[in-house]
Amino acid sequence: MSFFNNLGRSMTRSSQRGAKRSPTPTSATSEVPPSPSIPQAQVAPVQKPLYLCSPFVEAALVKGNFKTIVMLPKYVDIMEWVAVNIFDFYNHLNEFYGVISECCTQQSCKTMSAGTNLSYTWINQDRKSVHLPASTYIDYVMTWIQNLLDDENSFPTRSGQDFPPSFPSTVKHMYRQLLRVFAHIYHAHFNQLLHLRSEPHFNSLFAHFLAFGREYELLEVKDIKGVPTAPVGIGALWEKWKGMGLLEA
Repeated sequence: MSFFNNLGRSMTRSSQRGAKRSPTPTSATSEVPPSPSIPQAQVAPVQKPLYLCSPFVEAALVKGNFKTIVMLPKYVDIMEWVAVNIFDFYNHLNEFYGVISECCTQQSCKTMSAGTNLSYTWINQDRKSVHLPASTYIDYVMTWIQNLLDDENSFPTRSGQDFPPSFPSTVKHMYRQLLRVFAHIYHAHFNQLLHLRSEPHFNSLFAHFLAFGREYELLEVKDIKGVPTAPVGIGALWEKWKGMGLLEA
């Protein structure tokens, strides 16, 4: 189902915009420079990330295909459905990050890494792409999203108040940023989740997040997989779960 195709049907009038907020965060991706060449005899085999290994990749609280839990309920407005799910995804992800945040420091995570050759960069107020420690990047993202969720002009909660025309593009941007937080946690902090025995919960949350994002066109394949020269680590997890039947092919 296309979220954007249903926009005209779901929205009856534009709501008034409130006071101007701080600039919307914008970010890009950056490839990590290749390491100096190493003699062939010294090259170690590439180790598969633990989140792609059994039994961790199968660990989940939900059995079957996640599509069944993301379908629009009868008589529910699609914009309300998208809004309440984004609210839940944000809060659950924020709770998980809060648990492992002491392990995500400016010293341990000097960039917003999400793959062997990938770090996300931030576009600052001078429109320059800069590397930030992951903890700083995630703090910017979570603060920005919380401010949007608290803004009645962006996420109205009063009866009779309509969603703004910019709502689809706003939530798509929010979704992309939340994906990057998931990507960093899987890449840099999955060991901590295993130590806490939280991988079934986190896998279920992420699979739900992916299924919902693809169902309502909030995520594009390139967001999930990256590019061949700088793949996103979780892209392989998405492919694995599709092969297992958890997500739609």
